[in-house]
Amino acid sequence: MKLKLPITKVTIACLILIAATNITANAQEVITLQKAVERALERNLTIKQAQYNEALSVADYEQSRNNRLPAVSASPRAYYNFGRSADPSTNQFVNQRIFAIDGGVNAQVTLFQGFQLRNQIIQNRILVDVDKSNTAKIKNDLVLNVVTQYLAILTNQDLVTAAKQQIDISKIALDRAQKNFDVGNQTLADLSQAKAQRSTAELNLTTAQNQLDISLLVLKQYMEMNPLEEITVEKPDISKLGDVRTAYDGASVIKTALEINPDVKLAETRERVSQQAIKTAMGAYYPSVVLFGSANSFYSDARTINGANYPFVDQFKDNFNQSVGISLQIPIFNRFTTRTSVRKARINFLNAQVNTQLSKNNLSKIIIQAVLDVQAANKKLQSTEQAYQANKEAFNVIQQRYNVGLVNSLDYNTSLTNLNKSQFDLIQARYEVIFRSKVIDYYLGNPITL
Repeated sequence: MKLKLPITKVTIACLILIAATNITANAQEVITLQKAVERALERNLTIKQAQYNEALSVADYEQSRNNRLPAVSASPRAYYNFGRSADPSTNQFVNQRIFAIDGGVNAQVTLFQGFQLRNQIIQNRILVDVDKSNTAKIKNDLVLNVVTQYLAILTNQDLVTAAKQQIDISKIALDRAQKNFDVGNQTLADLSQAKAQRSTAELNLTTAQNQLDISLLVLKQYMEMNPLEEITVEKPDISKLGDVRTAYDGASVIKTALEINPDVKLAETRERVSQQAIKTAMGAYYPSVVLFGSANSFYSDARTINGANYPFVDQFKDNFNQSVGISLQIPIFNRFTTRTSVRKARINFLNAQVNTQLSKNNLSKIIIQAVLDVQAANKKLQSTEQAYQANKEAFNVIQQRYNVGLVNSLDYNTSLTNLNKSQFDLIQARYEVIFRSKVIDYYLGNPITL
């Protein structure tokens, strides 16, 4: 027998609501670490700005190469002269209106300029490398930030789960305390402590949820996503924690990092630019040799032949003239401008050398700190695991004694608080080990995966 339900407006509304809920749930995109990194690298606006700067440097480099080519220009002109003026065709002064056309083509090419053109090409080519290194640096920094935020989300998700478990336990304890109070087995103080424990558990959940929401928002910002768009972060298998490497040799990590780290490469490339800039500036001490040439002609309606009009084509052809020559410009005194430019270029080079060394020193310091941090995080994890197991065993014993009235509510709540804190500490310690290890992988140039 089939049961037929009447289709009412309420039924339809409920079906629509259920369908909308399912669509919303299905619309939540699952974000893996790999997808988060790829999307951030693809969409991040800071990277796009760096790539645009890189494109500008390429354009400057190409233009510096084109500067070796001849410069050619044309200058056609048509005009009227009124009153007494010189006839451009005879150079004699006449008092009449003259219509004239003239024009020419000029070309010049620099033969020698103290090697400035060549040195500028080299300098601009290195500047392209600078912007490429800067783009690589921004990408690497972004990857590390995404991984850091991803691990923060995983940590906060587990903290939310633990906080919900605390609420469940506190609800049971409050219900038991209420029943014992109702039959006179516990005092009002015991009931108040149970209520306070419940309120504390709810506060912990609110704090953990807020931290989770903020960490999700930051990750969306890295990926240039709509902050209102809902996403779900995929949680990796934490059982692989035992595979996380925590023992590193600081010297070998530094050696590898100095060879591949984008910060160091960027500083070294800028140093090369500054060194090349000295040669470019010194080129102004030398003479410049320019080869030039031109072709010109003109027409004037005042010009006649035997009283007849001189045709435009014939006149332009007869007046055609050419010139070619070499120009030499020798710098004698320019108010010490060149000397100042060379001095500033040398100072910039010395400053770039210092910046390179600072980058290497900072990198070495960061890596040593990272090695110490991963070792400390591993020890902290071992301690928190022991503390959690001890508090868990202690709570189980106290809970059994509390159920039969052998332990008061103060001792019970204190034991529960210690257990909850040790659980939070253990969660954070687990992810901290992973994070510290991934930081070392980052400096070693290894792919960061979970």
